[in-house]
Amino acid sequence: MEMKPQDGRRSPPHREVPPVVGLLLAMAVMNGLLYLCLDRFFIAPRRSALDPQHCPYGHFRMGQMNNCSAWLSCEELRTEVRQLKRVGEGAVKRVFLSEWKERKVALSRLTSLEMKDDFLHGLQMLKSLQSKHVVTLLGFCEDDNTILTEYHPLGSLSSLEATLNLSKYQAVNTWQQRLQLAMDYVGIIHYLHHSPLGTRVMCDSNDLPKTLSQYLLTSNFSIVVNDLDALPLVNHSAGALVKCGHRELHGDFVAPEQLWPYGEDVPFRDDLMPSYDEKIDIWKIPDVSSFLLGHVEGSDMVRFHLFDIHKACKSQTPAERPTAQAILDTYQKVLNSLRDTVTSQTREML
Repeated sequence: MEMKPQDGRRSPPHREVPPVVGLLLAMAVMNGLLYLCLDRFFIAPRRSALDPQHCPYGHFRMGQMNNCSAWLSCEELRTEVRQLKRVGEGAVKRVFLSEWKERKVALSRLTSLEMKDDFLHGLQMLKSLQSKHVVTLLGFCEDDNTILTEYHPLGSLSSLEATLNLSKYQAVNTWQQRLQLAMDYVGIIHYLHHSPLGTRVMCDSNDLPKTLSQYLLTSNFSIVVNDLDALPLVNHSAGALVKCGHRELHGDFVAPEQLWPYGEDVPFRDDLMPSYDEKIDIWKIPDVSSFLLGHVEGSDMVRFHLFDIHKACKSQTPAERPTAQAILDTYQKVLNSLRDTVTSQTREML
């Protein structure tokens, strides 16, 4: 039996939501989801500490390789690697973009026999310090003075600004990603200070451009150290300290203890120059980190929160400077705190 509506009773009028309100609501939801996904979207996945790619000593794996391969021998370097073009040159070696089994690789050649000791030192460091912090070694030939490493097309940190200003990388040109890069850099310094070969000092870093040239930007936007030709050993228990080179250093980028302490009236003499320890690397961290943070939205906010730890890094007394681990812990706390603040503000907007 069909039911008829009762007289005098009307259904409530249907109100349409204006299109503009619906659009604004959709945009708010999308922005909320975007900020809540910052961890995954803006910050590239980090590699595990067991790199390069969990291979045993003397082996490597890179890119899409399924299995580990032994470091290439002299014969394999001579017959399987095709040199393409020169992409860099320093005092110790020239670097050539090359090809191995249809993969782009970096082939380094000694510039002159006078620099062979530095070249061999760098090779020994590469062999012994393979990890997620160091460029992957693919092979070497001491007879030919050649070293083969993984090629990173984004180049050194010197090109960071030019790279991040490209339209295709705008999505990662954020304070979150840049702070993560600074954490990568400090993580490398920490690794060198506690390496399997003891406390190593990054000596080839007497100014900012030179320092930046020692590190490469990977395709997943992490940092690896590439140049280990000047990595002397500090042994505190034996009283063994270091000196970075045999010439007088100048400027405020280097630590105060690296400067000639006897004034302009006394000519520089290497034998009178006091030695120093790994805390010279700590002094330089604020300058490198400031460069990495750049001038994007939010980077000044990060600098403000890092002010105290960076001030401690600039202590005139080396022993009063924090360790790289303490700096890394502070960076992580700042990243977590600011990220939580952004997430909280977004939820309030919704």
